[in-house]
Formats: sequence, structure tokens, C-alpha cells
Amino acid sequence: MSYRRKPKLVTQYLEFIARAALEDHEDVIYKLAARRSGVYALYRRNKLYYAGLASELPRRLKQHLDDKHGKKWDSFSIYLTIGDAHLRELESLILRVMQPPGNTQLGKFAGAQDIEKVFDREIREKQRLERNRLLGRETEEKEARHVFARRHPLLAKVKGKIVRATLRKDGQVRWNRRLYKSVSAAATAARKSPTNGWAFWRYERSPGDWVTISELREG
Repeated sequence: MSYRRKPKLVTQYLEFIARAALEDHEDVIYKLAARRSGVYALYRRNKLYYAGLASELPRRLKQHLDDKHGKKWDSFSIYLTIGDAHLRELESLILRVMQPPGNTQLGKFAGAQDIEKVFDREIREKQRLERNRLLGRETEEKEARHVFARRHPLLAKVKGKIVRATLRKDGQVRWNRRLYKSVSAAATAARKSPTNGWAFWRYERSPGDWVTISELREG
């Protein structure tokens, strides 16, 4: 009987092992982790001192016995992965969250979006709406509820094929060189049957994360 397992990031791990175990039982560590990729952590008095990644974990740990970090840690953990596709991001996440004193640089997230500007824009929009509510302009805001802060590229699937469109700030959608007054009108034209455009079209909420545009309306 065959079945598909969900892919795992960490497949095996060994936590809070004394430095002496690496010095005295190097052969066992190599047997368990030789030619394995993963993330490792060095601790000093149970506090994270340094974190890193390696495609050959036992060798990297052995190097740390005698390098500039050599006298600054007394235990270690290793987290073994299948391949190294996400290692760099995982290491960056650890460094940015924990900021170990032994690491001199924070990691970077390749292709990820810093949403500080988006956060700032949303706060200012929320404050604007609140001011208008206090000044009795609620009717105006309700009428403009489908006006968006910026344009969004859209995509959807029709019979297995990707179709692309653009959602304008005024709520209209440009698809196939034509302008439609609503997202549903554009979706209906694309599918050639009545369609709820808010569930049909998707926009890129963050790099690589495409979700239905209903979230724009709910937000």
C-alpha cells in the first residue's frame, strides 16, 4: 500500500549534547550525521551562543572546537534535514529572532518582502477612516469601499490554463485588452459563465503567496 507523506523540514535531531561528547565520541557523531545537511546551535550555560548551517555537520562542529568560538560554548544541538533547499532561510530566521552573541551578521531572506511600508500605509488608512467616522463621513467611505490603495496583478485558472488581469485602484479590472467595471464582470467574461470574481481572481499577497482577492475586500 503506497501513500504520500508530507515533506518534513527536520527529519532527525540531537539536542543539548555536552561538548565532551563530540571530543570523546567523534566517531559516533560522524556515524549519525556524516554527509548530512542541517542547522546546528552552540550553547554556553544553556543559552544560545552561536547558530549556523552546514552540509557536513560533524566536520563543522569539529572545526568549532578549535576556532575563535572554541572556548565559548559547552554544548550543542543538531537538526538534520533532507537536502539544503531551505537551510539558508532557516538559519536567517534563527539569527534574526534569537540574535546569538557569537554571530556577527543577521541573515537575509532572499526574495522576501519587508512589509514595514505596507504596515505604515495600513495604519495611516485606518486612522483616515477613523477621522472620517468621527466627522460624520461614514456614507462616503461606504460608497468607496472597493477603492484600493494600489493596483494589483491578478491571475486565475480557466480549464487548466492561467489567465492574467489587472485590478485597478478604482475597482475595475483590465483583462484581455478590455476594461470591466467589476471583478465579477471580468471573471464572467474569462470563464464565459456567471462567476464570483472575488473567489475567482487571486493576487500576490506576498512573494509567491497568491490568495483570493476576497481578502482585499475583507481588509
